[in-house]
Amino acid sequence: MLPFALHGYRTSVRTSTGATPFSLVYGMEAVLPVEVEIPSLRVMMDVKLDEAEWVQARMKKAFDQKVRPRSYQIGDLVLKRILPQGTDNRGKWTPNYEGSYVVKKVFSGGALMLTTMNGEDFPSPVNSDVVKKYFA
Repeated sequence: MLPFALHGYRTSVRTSTGATPFSLVYGMEAVLPVEVEIPSLRVMMDVKLDEAEWVQARMKKAFDQKVRPRSYQIGDLVLKRILPQGTDNRGKWTPNYEGSYVVKKVFSGGALMLTTMNGEDFPSPVNSDVVKKYFA
C-alpha cells in the first residue's frame, strides 16, 4: 500500500514549487499507468504536439525542395520588375521588367544597390525579390 501512496505523492503538483517531485528529480513528467490505458488530456496534448512537429517538418521539407535560393554578387546584371504605382492602367501587353542594371552593392537583408549601364546610381536600395538575373 505504501508504494501507491508514495507514487501518488511524487506525481502530484506541490504548491510551493509548482512542479511534481518526480519532475524535479528526473526532469520529465511521470506517465501514470491509468493514463496509458485511458488517454488523459496531457498524453493527448503530447501526441498532438508530436503530430504538429511532424507536420511542420514535412511542410518545411516540401518548401525547401521547391524554393530556389537567390544570391547576387557585385557586378551581376539584373532586370528590375516594374511595380504598379498609382492608377496607371498600362495594359496587358506592357513589359513586366525594365532595364538591365548592374548590382553595385549587396546588403545582408537581401537589399541591392543598383546602377544603370551608364553608371547612374539608383537613389534607394531595391529588394532582391523585385529583381531577377539577366543573362546577356
